[in-house]
Amino acid sequence: MEVLAPDTLADALALKAAQPDAVPLAGGTDLMVAINFRSARPAAVLDLTRISELRGWDDDDGRVRVGAGVTYTRLIDELGDRLPGLAIAARTVGSPQIRNRGTVGGNLATASPAGDGLPPLYTSGATIELASVRGTRRVRVEAFVTGPKRNCLEPDELISAFELPVADGPQQFAKVGTRNAMVIAVCSVALALWPDERRVAVCVGSAGPTPLVATDAQDDISATLDWDGGAAPAPNALERFGARVSACAQPIDDVRGTAAYRSHAVGVLARRTLGWAWETHAGQVRA
Repeated sequence: MEVLAPDTLADALALKAAQPDAVPLAGGTDLMVAINFRSARPAAVLDLTRISELRGWDDDDGRVRVGAGVTYTRLIDELGDRLPGLAIAARTVGSPQIRNRGTVGGNLATASPAGDGLPPLYTSGATIELASVRGTRRVRVEAFVTGPKRNCLEPDELISAFELPVADGPQQFAKVGTRNAMVIAVCSVALALWPDERRVAVCVGSAGPTPLVATDAQDDISATLDWDGGAAPAPNALERFGARVSACAQPIDDVRGTAAYRSHAVGVLARRTLGWAWETHAGQVRA
């Protein structure tokens, strides 16, 4: 196995263009497992860990651009106030050691439906930045993830960053697993309130071929909420919201859970995350 170790993004893109089959390595939390279990044996690995351009972030005019090499730990420590939903999801990823290495860029490249970092990107309308020697293009996250473990990257492209707006309201993330920590999600729900737009955004993870935006559910509940007064949602509205989020899921039976369990759990998580986020919003409105 050949290891390519560029020092700059330009060098990495040149190497990727010359050797399109070279597999990028950032945190390595997925790739090294696959190599160790012999389910992957790439002829070449493109080590991106030396590239400082991938490890930075900046906040400009209400939008945050996060380099693909920024770790989960840094997301929690440095961006929790700006991107709270993503930071909450990051806290559920693996162990501290995994969070110190793993990246949302890696989650995007792997495109697993169970990737904890993906649903919060959907609820924030994230844009993914893809770079190659031909230039840079930007793709909405919904178009970037094309199927289970599939994305729209061209052979000569690398994920250089993702960009999303600073939160203007509370955000939440919750998942169900076979234990309380260091676990792959059986299902998950990310939810974001956008009070300036009077809009709820909700996305289901690990219960379909890709993360799924619950469009009907979020449109319905957005129209019923008391955005100015902060009054609690009516119980029947919460029940309807949970049912509609559950209905958008496309779960399967597998070793981690049944389709029926996932459908039920998604509805429960939807109601809980909305309740938690709305309680925070109501407190801010009344303060």
